[in-house]
Amino acid sequence: MPIDEGGRVSWGVDHLPYGVFSRPGQAPRVGVRYGDRVLDLAAALHDEVFAAPSLNPFMARGRAAWQATRALLREKLTNDMAVTEAHLIPLEQVRLHMPFEVADYVDFYCSLDHASNIGRIFRPDAEPLLPNWRHLPVGYHGRSGTVVVSGTPITRPRGQLKAGVFGPCAKLDIEAELGFVVGTPSEMGSPAGAFEDHVFGVTLLNDWSARDIQAWEYVPLGPFLGKSFATSISPWITPLDALPRIPGPPQDPEPLEHLRRRADWGFDLVVEVAINGEVVSRPPYASMYWTPDQMLAHMTSNGASLRVGDLFASGTISGPRREERGSLIELTWNGNDPIKLADGQTRTFLEDGDTVTLRATAGSITLGEVSGTIR
Repeated sequence: MPIDEGGRVSWGVDHLPYGVFSRPGQAPRVGVRYGDRVLDLAAALHDEVFAAPSLNPFMARGRAAWQATRALLREKLTNDMAVTEAHLIPLEQVRLHMPFEVADYVDFYCSLDHASNIGRIFRPDAEPLLPNWRHLPVGYHGRSGTVVVSGTPITRPRGQLKAGVFGPCAKLDIEAELGFVVGTPSEMGSPAGAFEDHVFGVTLLNDWSARDIQAWEYVPLGPFLGKSFATSISPWITPLDALPRIPGPPQDPEPLEHLRRRADWGFDLVVEVAINGEVVSRPPYASMYWTPDQMLAHMTSNGASLRVGDLFASGTISGPRREERGSLIELTWNGNDPIKLADGQTRTFLEDGDTVTLRATAGSITLGEVSGTIR
């Protein structure tokens, strides 16, 4: 089993993330990553739900099926390798695809440090947080059709930059986030049930952002074209049951009843942000003020329904120190304090040809990375 630089066992039976793969000349189908190979689940488990080109049919079976399948896979990969070995395919022999069909996409704004930094940048003489921020997890609806799998090139967007000016984005940014994938739907008119009954797993997510387009368009309705051009996710979805959980940070004031935490859904997860292979920040997810169970509760509190394949994201993950900021607008203070790379170059925002890669670890778990190159 591969060992990473920190001495962790990567991609073992404690993880088993799901993805969609294909071999040359064959149709995409669902697999689980184990070490540097992918297990063909339709063949190994004799279940045609895994012959589908997305995880949606399997996710729709619900939590009991997710847990039973995970237990079966762990048993087979531990005690039945003589049979399972025949269905393990080296990763270099497969192509990875979008792991699920995205139904709706919602992006939140759950980091106290990130929201405070943005407030200080744009409202330096005012309170950094707007009055509603500590009372509910702020979010907006994104565009599901432009969620793409890691490795998909990102075309620099064009847009209206100010009155009478249309052109290419000059302040192209990233947002290091954690995405949550919904497997079980809910009924319209009723709030969602327990978080773990609906959410199948997590994925690293980069919500690419055109800051100059966003700054001009977002008043008074919020993000639109500055966000909708591309969002990248990892090809691997880590099951919720694989992640160690911790309590979320204290909250003041206490949230309303429907937003109060009833279980520990914080994650001791650290992200790495790399530009052209060089790590420029390490944002800690443990510091996120609003936890994902609260995001789900708020998102459905008005009776909005969930669908299989819904995706909601944490918003930029940032910590209190500069080296923990999860976006370039924070790292460079909106371009006023460029970051210096090892080769002597500097960056305020992304240049054409730059490749951004997000990686993350949570205890012994190494999440699937997400990467994209600007063209």
